[in-house]
Amino acid sequence: MLKSPQGLQLFGGSVALGLAARAVVRSLSYSPPEVWKPKPALGQFAAINKPTAGPQKELALPRGKHDFQLYSMGTPNGVKVTILLEALCDEYSSFDYDAHLVMINGDQFGSEFVDINPNSKIPCALDFSTPTPTRLFESAAIMTYLCETYDKKKLYFPDDKRTEIMNWLFWIQGSAPFVGGGFGHFYNYAPYKIEYAIDRYTMETKRLLDVLNNRLGGKDKGIFAGGPFIVGETVTIADMAIWPWFGNLCLGRLYGGSDKFLNVEEYAHVCKWAKMMSELPSVARGRMVNRPWGKDEEQLHNRHSRADFETNTQDKLKTKAE
Repeated sequence: MLKSPQGLQLFGGSVALGLAARAVVRSLSYSPPEVWKPKPALGQFAAINKPTAGPQKELALPRGKHDFQLYSMGTPNGVKVTILLEALCDEYSSFDYDAHLVMINGDQFGSEFVDINPNSKIPCALDFSTPTPTRLFESAAIMTYLCETYDKKKLYFPDDKRTEIMNWLFWIQGSAPFVGGGFGHFYNYAPYKIEYAIDRYTMETKRLLDVLNNRLGGKDKGIFAGGPFIVGETVTIADMAIWPWFGNLCLGRLYGGSDKFLNVEEYAHVCKWAKMMSELPSVARGRMVNRPWGKDEEQLHNRHSRADFETNTQDKLKTKAE
């Protein structure tokens, strides 16, 4: 294995001719042009991205029987919302929802999806309980709306903790792109490994883990001390929003081998919290919803009722089809 001075790893013989090899060579002496122009993209998911917004095809969205309709996929940002939705189902027998799987291989650029979310990112939702349908996009916006609209007991976004919860909700919204779009992309998805990029985002991801570890370990001073959950003694939407990213990272569920690479055992308080959260029924179910990979028994592609977890996971559907 050869390394360029910039830290780009070249695998002699395994990357020969073709677009990827030419891109590697170009990157060794890349100088940004005065005006950037798009070029053929490399790597997983990259080929569907364009520097323009708006629908790329006509595609209708399904609608279920409940007022609240979620359109999502079981990525960390999608799981944030489904954990909360399942928690609301546990607490309020009158509440239920439909969750429709939207594959992010291009369906997020469908016409009706873009009508709801002009940014073409999952999750997004429609609430038909209002006089005219309310559209929702951005995971944190959906979560705060759900609490303000459906959590009548104010369990997950209580008034006395509202500001501190918002602090951590905005923290994860600002931090997740460094973990996913930065560390996760260059460590796991990029078509070739760039040492500088991996080092840059690994350092930031570990710093963020340390911020969270200090918080959960009560190292914040006085009235601002955290633990055992992000904001005190009970689970709030701060935990639900942070766990799909940093909880799954510590549990080794995000990017293969990244838990060892990041030495997550250094962050004992985060690891303890991650395991504690994973054992909550709403979290266990929430990570199954709109999940199209992994074990069949952990995949519920589309959710329309509480009973679906017992009857419509992929293992059950395959058995029915036999």
